[in-house]
This record gives sequence, structure tokens and C-alpha cells, in this order.
Amino acid sequence: MKIIIVGATGTIGKVVSAELKKRHEIVSVGSKSGDVQVDINSKASIEKLFETVGNFDALVSTTGSAFFGPFSELTEERMYEGIRSKLMVQVNLVLEGRKYIKPNGSFTLTSGILAEDPIKMGAALSMVNGAINSFVIGASVELENQVRINAVSPGVVEDSRDLYGPYFPGHIPVSMERVVAAYIKSIEGAINGQVIKVY
Repeated sequence: MKIIIVGATGTIGKVVSAELKKRHEIVSVGSKSGDVQVDINSKASIEKLFETVGNFDALVSTTGSAFFGPFSELTEERMYEGIRSKLMVQVNLVLEGRKYIKPNGSFTLTSGILAEDPIKMGAALSMVNGAINSFVIGASVELENQVRINAVSPGVVEDSRDLYGPYFPGHIPVSMERVVAAYIKSIEGAINGQVIKVY
């Protein structure tokens, strides 16, 4: 399969890419590195990505961020940071990518545990992750040509333990092996409209 991975050099993206490269053609996408460079916050740049890559079998998105800080400092503009960066970037990858994806292809987006298991300072991420999950469920019933869409929702991952672990008291970091398996299940499996929880 020809698989586009957006965020291929990130913590999760690089591990998923390494596994998929063993048996598929990978097109890595990043802001400053990868096979194709894209400003993911620009709809025009996303359109150019698909024009450059052409038809593909699967797309994986492991990109996006949102405001992380005290609820007392949360503002409308800070909410929009996550809506633009993590939510709409992934939504736009699907809306534009559906024109180029081959029949029986798949989209795999990334949300996260905060959609249903909140922590302090994570309200913006909770909202965005929940919206991604709901988009996947809704889009799955209308994508044409047997194209599938799922979301992987990981907890804090082992490779981010030092950076994010202190913000997740009582959480056991998820092994990268389990996280990668969730993406493989979405891409190479048959499920559709599912939120694959890796907690």
C-alpha cells in the first residue's frame, strides 16, 4: 500500500512509520522534513500535498497540538489554537484526501485519552480529542467506495513519559508496541468508525 503519514517524525509518527515501512510504501509528511513538506495549518498547502502525492491507499495523521495550561488561563483564542491545529488539520486531511484515496482505503486520525479521562490543565485537549472521535464516527457512515476511517486514542506513551508523565498522575504509560498495533489494526484491518483506545 501507498501510505501517507502526516507527522511522520513525531514521537508516535516515527515509530508507526518504521513499522509500516517494512511492508508498505511510505510518504512521510512534515513541516520541515520528510518526503513532502506541508504547512498543515494551510488548506492550500494540504491541497498541494495531495496534488503532489496523487492517489494513495491510506493516510495516517499523528499531528496537532492544543493549549495545555490552567483552566483559569483558558480563553476563546486559546481554544481555537487546538481547534485549528489538531482538529481542523485532521478534518481537512480527510476532506481533501477523500478526492484522492483509492477504493477500500483508510484514514486513521489521532485523538487521545483526555476525551474521556481528564487531567488538570487539559480541558482544551479534552474538547478537541472528543471532537475528533465524534467526527470519525459521523464520517464513517458516509465515506464512499468502502473507504474506512478510525481514530487511535492513546494514553500518555512510554516515549513521552519524561515530558508528560508528571501531568498524568496514576496513569501507566502505554508501550509503543501497543500504540503501533492500534494503527496497524486501523490500516490493515477491517474496522470502520471506531475509536481504538490504547490506555
